[in-house]
Amino acid sequence: MEKIQQLSRKKLLGIAGTAWMFDALDVGILSFIIAALQKEWNLTSGQMGWIGSVNSIGMAVGALVFGLLSDRIGRKKVFLITLLLFSIGSGLSALSASLSIFLVLRFFIGMGLGGELPVASTLVSESAPLNERGRIVVLLESFWAFGWLLAAIISYFVIPSAGWRIAMLITAVPALYTIYLRRKLPDSPEYIKVKEKSSILENMKTVWGKPYTAQTVMLWILWFCVVFSYYGMFLWLPSVMILKGFSLVKSFQYVLIMTLAQLPGYYSAAWLIERLGRKFVLVVYLAGTAISAFIFGNADSLIMLIVSGMLLSFFNLGAWGALYAYTPEQYPAEVRGSGVGMAASFGRIGGILGPLTAGYLVGMKASIGTIFTIFCAAVLIGAFTVLLFGKETRQKY
Repeated sequence: MEKIQQLSRKKLLGIAGTAWMFDALDVGILSFIIAALQKEWNLTSGQMGWIGSVNSIGMAVGALVFGLLSDRIGRKKVFLITLLLFSIGSGLSALSASLSIFLVLRFFIGMGLGGELPVASTLVSESAPLNERGRIVVLLESFWAFGWLLAAIISYFVIPSAGWRIAMLITAVPALYTIYLRRKLPDSPEYIKVKEKSSILENMKTVWGKPYTAQTVMLWILWFCVVFSYYGMFLWLPSVMILKGFSLVKSFQYVLIMTLAQLPGYYSAAWLIERLGRKFVLVVYLAGTAISAFIFGNADSLIMLIVSGMLLSFFNLGAWGALYAYTPEQYPAEVRGSGVGMAASFGRIGGILGPLTAGYLVGMKASIGTIFTIFCAAVLIGAFTVLLFGKETRQKY
C-alpha cells in the first residue's frame, strides 16, 4: 500500500512538475523575446517594461479568479482550465503582428499561468504526507529551473537564427501534451474531504478574518516583495547584459550559465526545509538574494557579473520554492485555494510594477546599480517580514 502511495505521489509530482516546467519555459523565454522584440519593433524601454507588466496583470487576475474557483469546483478542474488558456494564448502570440496584439495575448497567457501556479502547489501540498510536504512542494518548484533552462537553450539556438515567433510556437506544443496527462490526475484528497463548500465571498472574508488576519498580511507583503524583485530583475537580465555592452547572442549565453545555478538552489532548499524549517529557508535565501542583487547591479567585470548572477539565481529560486511550500500551510483546506490565490494575486501587482520600474529607470538613464539596489531593498523587506511576523509551519496543518 505504501509503495502504491509513493508511486501515486511521484506520478502527481511528475504531472504537475511537467506542467510547471512548461509554464516556466513561457515566462523564461519572454525575457529573451523582449530583448529580440526591442530590436525588431524598435521598442522603447517603457514599452519593454509593459510586456512584462501586462503578463503580470494577467497573472494577478488569474491567481485571484482561479484561486477562488479552486475552493468551489476543485483543484483538478482549475488545473485543466488554466492550462488550456495558457497553451492557446502561447500559440496565438507567435502570430502577433504588432505590440498591442502581443500585449492582449500576454494578458490571457498570464491569466492561465497565474491561476495554475498557486493551484498546482496547493494540490501537491494537500496530496503529500506531513513529513515530506515542504520538500515535495520545493521539488515541484524545481521544475521551474528546467523550464528556464529550456528557455535559455531555445533562445540561444533558435531566436538568433529562426526568430522569436518559432520560439513562441515551441513553447505552445509541449503545454498541449500535459492536457492528456492531467486527465489521469486525481483531485486533492484534502479538498474531497470538505463536505460543505462556502461561497466565494465567504471564503474571502474568512481569509481576512480571525484567526488568519496576521498571517494574511504577512503573506501579502512577502509575495509582493518577492514577485516585484523577481520580475523586475529576471525579465531584464538579458537586456541588462546588452546594456552592459554584450551582443544579443553573448547575453543569451551568459544568462544560460546563470540559469544553471537555479537547480542547486532548489535542491538545497528542498533538503533544508524539512530539517531547519520554512522560516529559516525563506529568511536566509531572501537575504542571499538581496546581497547577490546588489553585487550584480554594481559588478564591473564579466566574472563578477556571472558569479553574482549565478548566486542570484541560486538564492532567489530557492526562496521561491520555500514560498510555495509555506503559503498553503497558513490556511485550512476549506479556504486554502482562496488564501493562496489571493496572496499570489496581490504579489502579482509587484510583478506589474517591477518591470515598469526597471523600464522607467532605464529610460531615465539610472545606473544598473541603482535599479538593482531598489530590488535588493524590496527583498530585504520581505525577509524581515517573515522573520518578525511569520510562524513556523513545518509538519503542521
